[in-house]
Amino acid sequence: MPADPSRITAGAASAETPRLRADARHNRNRILDAAREAFAARGLEVPMAAIARRAGVGVATLYRRFPTREALITEVFTDQLTGCVSVIDDALADPDPWQGFCLAVEKLCSLQVADRGFTAAFLTKFPDAVDFEQKRVRAERGFADLVRRAQQSGRLRADFDRSDLILLLMANHGITAESTVDKLAASRRLVAYLLQAFRADHAGPACVLPPPASLDLDRVSRSSRIPNLKEPGGP
Repeated sequence: MPADPSRITAGAASAETPRLRADARHNRNRILDAAREAFAARGLEVPMAAIARRAGVGVATLYRRFPTREALITEVFTDQLTGCVSVIDDALADPDPWQGFCLAVEKLCSLQVADRGFTAAFLTKFPDAVDFEQKRVRAERGFADLVRRAQQSGRLRADFDRSDLILLLMANHGITAESTVDKLAASRRLVAYLLQAFRADHAGPACVLPPPASLDLDRVSRSSRIPNLKEPGGP
């Protein structure tokens, strides 16, 4: 007796469904990986088409998974934001308010160096991404508590303002080097200098600075893509 064609069709469709779902997950992960790399290297303004090319998918596929840039950004940086909240929670749990403040600043700056896009995502409001926005607000309020505790302890200068963290992040963002190792080394040294400036008790012992980064003008020029003015055609 011949097989029922409807059963054959239904069976084939059910067998295809897991494969299609696996393909969809694979494409989604490729898009997220490509976006994470692109945002880290070039910031949040990378064209969506460039992310699709890097992921090896069509632009339509990208927009089918992530209809807006905001949806893609918040999905990419959810883990980093969760890590940021954890850093601040750990700092608030430190019994020494000044040490907790320093710990948070150091780790946030390290996160920033590792991923250029994270700071921009953290400082941008995404009202439609409720979970992301709640975590961002929690981190912001947590840092305000760190500042208050450190000032009440007398270790953080009274005129330090929360907006000074943005100044610090802007300065840290400007660090350029050929390797991530050199960027992290330069960041640690910059942060150490700034934390000394933030201290209210300058009479206390100075902290030991981290080792200098391997930076020189030639390396900075190459990493910043500054044209070599000695080459033919330069002014």
